[in-house]
Amino acid sequence: MDAALEQILARAQARPRNLSVDDLTRLVSLEDPAERRAVYAAAYAQKCRVAGTRVSMRGLVEIGNVCAKDCLYCGIRRSNATLDRYRLSVADILRMAEVVARAGYASLVLQGGEIEGEANTAFIEDCLRAIAHLNLGVTLSLGEQEEDVYRRWRAVGAARYLLRIETSSPELYARLHPADHSWTRRVQCLVALRRCGYQVGTGVMCALPGQTMADLARDIVFFGDMDVDMIGMGPYIPHPETPLAAEPQPWDDEGRLRLGLNMIAATRLYLHDVNIAATTALQALAPDGREQGILAGANVMMPNVTDTVYRRRYQLYAGKPCLDENAQQCRGCLERRLAAIGERINYGARGDSAHFAARTRA
Repeated sequence: MDAALEQILARAQARPRNLSVDDLTRLVSLEDPAERRAVYAAAYAQKCRVAGTRVSMRGLVEIGNVCAKDCLYCGIRRSNATLDRYRLSVADILRMAEVVARAGYASLVLQGGEIEGEANTAFIEDCLRAIAHLNLGVTLSLGEQEEDVYRRWRAVGAARYLLRIETSSPELYARLHPADHSWTRRVQCLVALRRCGYQVGTGVMCALPGQTMADLARDIVFFGDMDVDMIGMGPYIPHPETPLAAEPQPWDDEGRLRLGLNMIAATRLYLHDVNIAATTALQALAPDGREQGILAGANVMMPNVTDTVYRRRYQLYAGKPCLDENAQQCRGCLERRLAAIGERINYGARGDSAHFAARTRA
């Protein structure tokens, strides 16, 4: 490891947000295995200072694949006519939430396509009321909404909200979305979520066509500027039923995985106390991809508890893992995988963001 990289790590460890865009670009761009090991070790040490050798679980329920958006990279985009659409009932969601509670995860994510309107707002309210007695920490990932909608959902039990910006570059965002999709509105929604009292999460894709290492470095600075509490990011994996998949792909799977891990490590070194997810996209690229994500500084996993009959119909990208594994099998597998790297599931704990606790005390 050269002296310049040693100095970057020293600055990163001294205090949060102590790296320049050039520093972050260096970290994100790393290819040398020895240098990557050193950076991942530093990021993992910071993760352990914040969260110990425990990984917080969020049981993931994919509530439906109906989406009003038409993002050029997404498998459930509005224009994908090959997709068999579905929408879970309140009873379905309650049953799956009970699986999460029995597993001891203490935290749940309700994720679905982006839909606006009173019918959808009231439906989510009904779901939140139905599961309230389970006393789970509830994260919603349901896209752009009016601020009043966010407030209504917050009032009936939602505590966290994940709204991925996908890229902090308005120019790149415009290349990834139809003209009626607004980067500015997405940022405004993140601001509104904070006003509503949520633990706020966002994230990006990496290894996108047309994306530069400096773009990714600025993404990490964006996370800090927005003062978010949770980050979910992962490598872009093309879905065959999308326009973006037809474009030249600058990264192979090995490169996508490396870039995803570099992003986790660089983000942990820049933002010490946020929650960072080891996403399933990492596992799609390597059988132990999520464990590699933990060892690079992530502290959250989101095991899928959606009934297996629906999982093939909710594929945002190609090669989604664990399509046929039930929740009990998944729990046992995760226990073994984490034990193998010296980690354990943080049973019975909601795993709230340490950053959220710190900023709301201030």
